[in-house]
Amino acid sequence: MLTCRAGRKAGNGAQPDRPARRPMTRLATAGVAAHVFFELGAGVGMPSASVLGPAPAAGLWAVGTATVWRAAGTRPSSSDAAFDVCNGVGLAAVTAHLLGWPRGRRQLGLPWLRECEGLGPELMRFYNPILYVSGGAAIAALARENRSAPRYLPLLTLGLVPVLIVLQHAEHRRLKDLAQRRPGWWNRRLRHGADQPRRGPRR
Repeated sequence: MLTCRAGRKAGNGAQPDRPARRPMTRLATAGVAAHVFFELGAGVGMPSASVLGPAPAAGLWAVGTATVWRAAGTRPSSSDAAFDVCNGVGLAAVTAHLLGWPRGRRQLGLPWLRECEGLGPELMRFYNPILYVSGGAAIAALARENRSAPRYLPLLTLGLVPVLIVLQHAEHRRLKDLAQRRPGWWNRRLRHGADQPRRGPRR
């Protein structure tokens, strides 16, 4: 079986490194985008919106998603390590959500968020599946794609989970503060206090 090395050129008599197909990496990338844009559309902001503002943050996420999506289908196997890192970070972000916010258990024993980042319980039936599709695709990509990447890379990225939990809560606090000082369509749910515990009817 012929193998190709990065940096070799066809003119040197070696077969050029061909683009690798990475459908699960692409699905995981789309899942991350669905996750953050769902938050924005629901009115709780999105990652980096508290620093950059909603429009620049959305533009940054859109460009980044499109770049990774395209590259996942066109870059050769010499880029496997970079995509393994992307998948590992995406899986770490999903894990941080499932461990860092109020949750219960479903029939299969899987964590199921009851509330996250101010979305409220009523949106969890949509939000949880988005997280699981993204995380499941990342796991499949780590297992079946980018095989020339070092196997320890996913383990290193999963070490980010505690850091991401802290960052998620810090971003949420900043977004809630902005919702009071600079209300807008993109933080309306935080302004209305949807992330606060809801009281039952008085007797």
